Amino acid sequence: MGDKRTFNPSRRRVIVAAGGVAAAMGSGAAFAGSADSLDLTFPGQKATHHIVYQLNQADHGYQQHILSSVQALLRRYGNSIHIVVTCFAEGISVVLKKPVRPVARGIRAGVASLHDYGVEFHGCGNTLRTLKLTKSALLPLATYVPMGAADLMELQHKGYAYIAW
Repeated sequence: MGDKRTFNPSRRRVIVAAGGVAAAMGSGAAFAGSADSLDLTFPGQKATHHIVYQLNQADHGYQQHILSSVQALLRRYGNSIHIVVTCFAEGISVVLKKPVRPVARGIRAGVASLHDYGVEFHGCGNTLRTLKLTKSALLPLATYVPMGAADLMELQHKGYAYIAW
């Protein structure tokens, strides 16, 4: 069921000061805002904002835009946001141990870094079956979901805002 590391919500403050995800993704983008602009919650308190991204393309620029948007939301909302990235179709490779399509090193590092900050990455079972793969093909940080489209719908029913490019 995904990586067993414990997420420490106080680490999200570091993203503002250190620029962690941008550096890991090889981005020259500077962080806008300051720690004062964060909408923080107390450790253990439930997030007040919920968002799910659709990642379904193999294009490096597309993937970079999604990861950059996730990063910006973490900067803006700090501990008070829970983010899920549902990966399927051509986008599944970002969460595969052995990608079936090329994945830039910066994208791979960005996914790992964002996961360290509490972002969940879901991998689609339907896509895995189409590729003749099993859930064991997913990186340990990814959570298997039977169907990516159903995951998007179910999260929306739970109140998650849905973002697709």
